[in-house]
Amino acid sequence: MAFGKGHHLHLIDGSAFIFRAFHALPPLTRKSDGLPIGAVSGFCNMLDRYVQGNAGADAATHVAVIFDKGSHTFRNEMYDLYKANRDAMPEDLRPQIPLTREATVAFNIACEELEGFEADDIIATLACQARDAGGRVTILSSDKDLMQLVGGGVEMLDPMKNKRIDSEGVREKFGVGPEGVVDVQALAGDSVDNVPGAPGIGIKTAAQLINEYGDLETLLDRAEEIKQPKRRQTLIEKRAQIELSKRLVQLDCETPITFTLDDLEIRDAVPEVLLDFLNRMEFRTLTRKIADRLGAEPPAMIEATPVADAPEMPDDPPIDPTAYEVVRDAASLQVWLDRITEAGQVAVDTETTSLDEMRADLVGVSLAVAPGVACYIPLTHRTGGGDLFDTDALAEGQMPKAEALEMLKPMLEDPAILKIGQNMKYDYKILALEGISVAPVDDTMLLSYAQNGGLHGHGMDALADRYLNHQPIPIKDLIGSGKAQVTFDRVEIDRAAPYAAEDADVTLRLHRLFKPRLHSARVTQVYETLERPLVPVLARMEMAGVKVDRSVLSRMSGAFAQKMAGLEEEIHAAAGQPFNVGSPAQLGEILFGELGLPGGKKTKAGKWSTGADVLEDLATEHSLPRLILDWRQLSKLKSTYTDALQEHINPDTGRVHTSYSIAGANTGRLASTDPNLQNIPVRTEEGRRIREAFVAPEGRVIVSLDYSQIELRILAHIAGIDALKQAFKDGQDIHAITASQMFGVPLDAMTPDVRRQAKAINFGVIYGISGFGLARNLRIPRAEAQAFIDTYFERFPGIRDYMDDTVAFAKKHDRVETLFGRRIHTPEINARGPGAGFAKRAAINAPIQGTAADVIRRAMVRMEAAIAGLDAKMLLQVHDELLFEVAEDDVEALITRARAVMEGAHLPVVDLSVPLTVDAGQGANWAEAH
Repeated sequence: MAFGKGHHLHLIDGSAFIFRAFHALPPLTRKSDGLPIGAVSGFCNMLDRYVQGNAGADAATHVAVIFDKGSHTFRNEMYDLYKANRDAMPEDLRPQIPLTREATVAFNIACEELEGFEADDIIATLACQARDAGGRVTILSSDKDLMQLVGGGVEMLDPMKNKRIDSEGVREKFGVGPEGVVDVQALAGDSVDNVPGAPGIGIKTAAQLINEYGDLETLLDRAEEIKQPKRRQTLIEKRAQIELSKRLVQLDCETPITFTLDDLEIRDAVPEVLLDFLNRMEFRTLTRKIADRLGAEPPAMIEATPVADAPEMPDDPPIDPTAYEVVRDAASLQVWLDRITEAGQVAVDTETTSLDEMRADLVGVSLAVAPGVACYIPLTHRTGGGDLFDTDALAEGQMPKAEALEMLKPMLEDPAILKIGQNMKYDYKILALEGISVAPVDDTMLLSYAQNGGLHGHGMDALADRYLNHQPIPIKDLIGSGKAQVTFDRVEIDRAAPYAAEDADVTLRLHRLFKPRLHSARVTQVYETLERPLVPVLARMEMAGVKVDRSVLSRMSGAFAQKMAGLEEEIHAAAGQPFNVGSPAQLGEILFGELGLPGGKKTKAGKWSTGADVLEDLATEHSLPRLILDWRQLSKLKSTYTDALQEHINPDTGRVHTSYSIAGANTGRLASTDPNLQNIPVRTEEGRRIREAFVAPEGRVIVSLDYSQIELRILAHIAGIDALKQAFKDGQDIHAITASQMFGVPLDAMTPDVRRQAKAINFGVIYGISGFGLARNLRIPRAEAQAFIDTYFERFPGIRDYMDDTVAFAKKHDRVETLFGRRIHTPEINARGPGAGFAKRAAINAPIQGTAADVIRRAMVRMEAAIAGLDAKMLLQVHDELLFEVAEDDVEALITRARAVMEGAHLPVVDLSVPLTVDAGQGANWAEAH
């Protein structure tokens, strides 16, 4: 079946995988001949994790790993200095490059490269072809150059952070949507690739210009209108250089590839081929693991060595899913409850019909009291497939749900029995909705996170693989994937029990490994005060949700729809006929077939290409392409926010219930998902209006409390900068104080321009900004910017000492720490090449950002007790802000109590030498309160 609608193409940036593997791992050589294989080892493990993770409804149907072939491409013909300042490839990486291609082939994944073209161009061509064919595309890379491809069925996934990058993510990065990325890059240039751009214009300014003028060509044509003399002169005099830069950064969607999308269809690995390659590389652990998974006989090899950072393994029996018990009646359950009481602890796991806790139904509960001693209690498994003619009856051999929960409730709420879970917040919410308040709890995900933040992921399967050398039963083996996927209540009990009980068994074993190591790792305080107590706090916040006024969103959607309708009329007039504006095929025929506009290119499928890049090129030729771009941008805003948020409104509560990831960011920052309420745009009028839809019910008020400049305050304390500390104590303008200290300008003679320069330095230097970067931000000569930085360090020597000491500590210990003792591991700190600078900047920033994250975590943990007795509840945490819903009569009391908690959240662990201050606001909705 030819690639088309319903198909999903994954395009893996091979070079990114290679360099990540090379810089993230210590040097490794093959014992037999000394060949460097560290990058190949990391690359193979990444491919294996990809293969195992490619499951479910969102799985790829087609995949390819795309590589660069050589360093000379058609761009070097345009500009001989393109990428001229790139460091030479490390000598020990060079012989590993062909082996990564061989590894890809061994995994039976398509491996593609093309002489004279960059991998990005091949990715662009395949993405455009797949999109035009009606399929979906996910690009596995964090490369900013690929962000111009996002939209219209194409998205990116940063595989290291497991973070999806959609159009809004692109806008966060560049200040424009994907359609404007090339224009912004053409103006800002790229020091890494040696793209010249427009001197003195950085990303932020470039985005402002493109947003104001619409596109680069219009901007250059109207450059005489620019008010700033220096900027106007640059745009006029450097036009040719800017236009060259655009050609350099524009990806080629028409590379002459000799294969088709159909050639990239997913293929299973051939065991003999894959195992032979892995064995030749002497990857013993990976060879054995994959052989076991494929049910193949492994080649003769030495037993795998244990993971270097693994704790000492207890002498536990092997994991045997066939040995678990199915509890089907009250007498059997009582036996287990007696065992739990005697043990004083139990691992608990729930099985449900959905990952959305607020809409999930409880199907069963698993318990484990010792390694290998686990059971599953089925509750609501059903017969049949649930179609129109299905009786949908409860399966036989189950306890009545109410009876089982009545028996389990005293144990789950017993303060003398420790309940252990993996991602316990989910199970806490599921059971809370059944009227059970689980306490006390331990969470293996958070135990791992407290000890190993920054080293690896903390999901159960990954931890079991890494620390137990065991691969749990995949959920897709039970519920399937894609259109054939069923909910867990449709799985037969005899098949569900081994899977479910194994999860509890694995969780208990991980707890036995991780909990004893807290003290030796010196993170007991972090886990006990910042991680574990946050579980019930976040669970209650998520269950509370925030009220969203569907009518406000509907009106916004209606307004957007009206604007789109008006645009459609203009589009039809410009086209000379009505047509489906959302149809690329119809648009292509009109643009190139009927209007005969220049530059038309057809895809391999024989359809005209109508991507944003094509329309932007045509916008100066005709009004139709520009109108289409405006329509598409408005359509995306409508679908992503005003329409999509309505779908997240729970029909039972009328509220939106986000989910917070506690162990997502290495620094301790929380992440909001499903939906992401931390990512609602606030820099545009439309984004701010969207916050108007988050409302308080009648008689109640939304209250926002937000830390003021918390990271600068933490820096002043850590680096011991007396002038900045005094300014914060006196409540003075910190940027004016910095300017006065640096430039010798009295406060009463301070000009906005001088203060702006100081502000840019305050926020830039601590994150490792270079003279070049500051020059672009301030639009000043590089030498002048470097002089500012040098002066800054002279005036505030504590900052340089802090940065140097932090990097030195990280290099010695492979980690940094927050003021509260949170360990943030930095495995790439000793990396070579382009990643070295980023790793150092991340290490410098992590103690500051991490300490700020710890402060707000402590505030949240303490908040519920502080506001007890008030008719108020905590709803959201967004970066440095907490959002509350409170009765009108309790607003002032809430602000007073919450502010006191937040401003004192660092005590008694850290006695900051600067005060923390919190700004408060209130209103009928979030927009008014913030």
